[in-house]
Amino acid sequence: MSGLLNSLLDQRAILVYVIVGLVVFAEDALFFGFILPGETAAVLGGVAASLGHVSVVWMSVIVVAAAIIGDTVGYEIGSRWGYRLLSVKVLQKREKQVESARSLIARRGGPAVFLGRFIAFLRAFVPFLAGASHMHYRRFLAWNALGGLVWGVGSVLLGFLAGHSYQMIEAAVGKWAAIGIGAAVVAALLAWAIYRRVRERRAH
Repeated sequence: MSGLLNSLLDQRAILVYVIVGLVVFAEDALFFGFILPGETAAVLGGVAASLGHVSVVWMSVIVVAAAIIGDTVGYEIGSRWGYRLLSVKVLQKREKQVESARSLIARRGGPAVFLGRFIAFLRAFVPFLAGASHMHYRRFLAWNALGGLVWGVGSVLLGFLAGHSYQMIEAAVGKWAAIGIGAAVVAALLAWAIYRRVRERRAH
């Protein structure tokens, strides 16, 4: 995780915005949720903002916009091509996850779009299945925008607060100790995200 942050900070600010935004977008729009960690990218964007490399406000705006637009593209793909895409070999391997998302939409409707934003494997499938099931777009958009706003701002602020804690520690105990503690905090965030994703997969 610290290596990813260092790689991100080596880029120009505009590239940091673009990279984080594209990862968040692709996670939802192109079924890449199991390959591209949108949540991790958003958190790293927040850490980069806390270190003064980018603006926390603009990073939040970009993450929220990418999340909403990505979900909208996923919805349109589902609306146009429906369940036919589920016969693709790659998606057939995710049959259990797809069924979980389909069940959630059937039970919850619009709120499923909001809830799906906070569960890793559902982020990639709920928008598509909402479109395939012909959920009214205005209803989808309302719940999608709410979920994207809460998730996007929350993820960026989580990284921002973690990075801000790093700056406070550096002032108190010195640079090298702060780097060690900061790396531990970032590693703990990554371990927590991985643990939650594994637990969700086992549960479903």
